Amino acid sequence: MRFVLLVAVAAIVCGQATAQGTPATLPAASVIARWPAEEARQGVAADARFFFPNGNNTIGKYDKKTGRRVARWQGPRARFPHMNSCVVDRAELVCAASNYPAVPMASAVEVFDTATLRHKRSIALPPQPGSLTWIERRGTEWYGAFANYPEGRGGEPGRDHRWTRLVRFDARFRATGSWLFPLSVLDRFAPMSSSGGSWGEDGLLYVTGHDRGELYVLRLPPAGTVLDHVATIALSTGGQAIAWDRSQPRVLWSLDRATKMVVASRVPPVIMP
Repeated sequence: MRFVLLVAVAAIVCGQATAQGTPATLPAASVIARWPAEEARQGVAADARFFFPNGNNTIGKYDKKTGRRVARWQGPRARFPHMNSCVVDRAELVCAASNYPAVPMASAVEVFDTATLRHKRSIALPPQPGSLTWIERRGTEWYGAFANYPEGRGGEPGRDHRWTRLVRFDARFRATGSWLFPLSVLDRFAPMSSSGGSWGEDGLLYVTGHDRGELYVLRLPPAGTVLDHVATIALSTGGQAIAWDRSQPRVLWSLDRATKMVVASRVPPVIMP
């Protein structure tokens, strides 16, 4: 009983120290693959065999071994003005879309078939305080980031990057909770917002901003409304949307929009108390 009690107390103390202390700076992620891709403008997703870079209204499907493109989808810009990111969910590619830079902000989830890239359905979301930049399933729930930008650059009056928030949805995309980002991360986002995010197998949330080559490791807080900033990891690519490769341990896909390169990197593990 004494051993169990000591372990419980130690866990509580360590949790408080991590939540309230300075976030750890970990070794940089190491690049293991790099491929050119015409669609590498907003984000990239991957499954066991292919990677899927996307632009505002385009998606490519590339062989991970050869870098050869095997399929491409392009939709009308009027219907798809801004697809910010995609993630592989079983046999579907689930993409976060919005009407950026138009206001008032409106967001939707666009779903494609990973085999053919055929557009399957569109889910228009109820109004939210921001513009959807990424969304991903975790169990039976969905988590998405809603970005806010400077007024005149896709933002609405009275809200800036500090209004960026993580929203949890149920299976029918009804909001069930929301959290703000910590100032230590918001200051790195400024003046833009979160462009990418993906849950790690370790239960931690990994997010990127719009420009900086940094990966921010977050976790849901045990109490309150602000995410805990656990660590920061350097990436060779600058911001934009990301996605974990579920077929390989600790492999994260990102892109460099300036050179239209897609990059796979191995991310160092984050050790929690």
